[in-house]
Amino acid sequence: MAESHSSDDASFSSVQPDYAEIIVVRHGETAWNADGRIQGHLDVELNEAGRQQAAAVADRLSKESKISIIFSSDLQRAYETAQVIAISCGVLEVVKDPDLRERHLGELQGLAYREAAKLNPKAYTAFSSHSAEQEIPGGGESLDQLYQRCTSALERIGRKHQGERVVVVTHGGVIRTLYKRACPNGRSGGKILNTSVNIFHLHTGDKWTLKAWGDVSHLNQTGFLQSGFGGDRTSG
Repeated sequence: MAESHSSDDASFSSVQPDYAEIIVVRHGETAWNADGRIQGHLDVELNEAGRQQAAAVADRLSKESKISIIFSSDLQRAYETAQVIAISCGVLEVVKDPDLRERHLGELQGLAYREAAKLNPKAYTAFSSHSAEQEIPGGGESLDQLYQRCTSALERIGRKHQGERVVVVTHGGVIRTLYKRACPNGRSGGKILNTSVNIFHLHTGDKWTLKAWGDVSHLNQTGFLQSGFGGDRTSG
């Protein structure tokens, strides 16, 4: 069960040497998020609301304990969010990692989600399948492939940065998958809103603990999409 923490919680002040604290942040809003359009690996920049969200989460993180390094998906919406955080937190390095990309959604990419079933029923049926092994036509990944890719990426980061606080900026589908790794018996992570903060402790011995989930308290003064499009099974 995730524990909720405020930004001034004393537990943020130190990280023990036997785990890495990884703050996983979803990128800010894009025009395609606002329009309900499927992004996947397509490279879409932040819109104005997304830039405001990035500034808000960056300001929040700058007031917490020191961050040693920032990793980001190499897609523009994530990398731009990561750069804003880096500047605010005084972090010199943002490392691009393509393994932190959103799920590749094949022929659905670029379609409005509301029209996808009609425009490409074959790809939509594959996407809607309950089989974790089902790939999506057009080079789309299965849920199993996504799980292997992004959990391996986070484990690699965790091993390299034991005893440190690290930020990872990524996408809705990736974050839901990381939740499954940390909480395999959990019902669902629910929607992941843009620039939500989700904190994982990766311990030695392959143990993951979820310490905070879906925290958007920094957006109280900033507009954000209640729908969180892309934060569930759609593209983030």
